[in-house]
Amino acid sequence: QVQFAESGGGLVQPGGSLRLSCAASRIIFRLYTLAWFRQAPGKQRELVASMTRDGTTIYADSAKGRFTISRDNARNIMYLQMNSLKPEDTAVYYCNTDSGSLDWGQGTQVTVSS
Repeated sequence: QVQFAESGGGLVQPGGSLRLSCAASRIIFRLYTLAWFRQAPGKQRELVASMTRDGTTIYADSAKGRFTISRDNARNIMYLQMNSLKPEDTAVYYCNTDSGSLDWGQGTQVTVSS
C-alpha cells in the first residue's frame, strides 16, 4: 500500500526554484508530524524540514532561508518550496513522518545543474 506519493522534481539550474508535493492519506495527516527528507548518491538519507499539524517547523541548516515547508491538512498534501537551489541540493526527495516510521515512497528526483 502506497502511503506517500511525491512529485514535482526535475532538472533546474543553480539559483532556480522547484515546488515538491507529497500526497498521503487523511489519517496520516491527522496523526503525524510530517517531514521532507533527501538522499544524495552515496550519502545517507537526511531530514530537510518537518512540520507539525499546528504549523511548527524545523529546518536543516542547509535548508534554512531557502526552503519552505507547508501542509494543507484539508487536502492531505504537503509541499516543499525550494528557492535558490544549489548543485548540492541534488538528491531524491522523500516525504514521511518526522521519524521515518512509515513505508517510503518512490521519491522525486531533484537535479540542480547548469
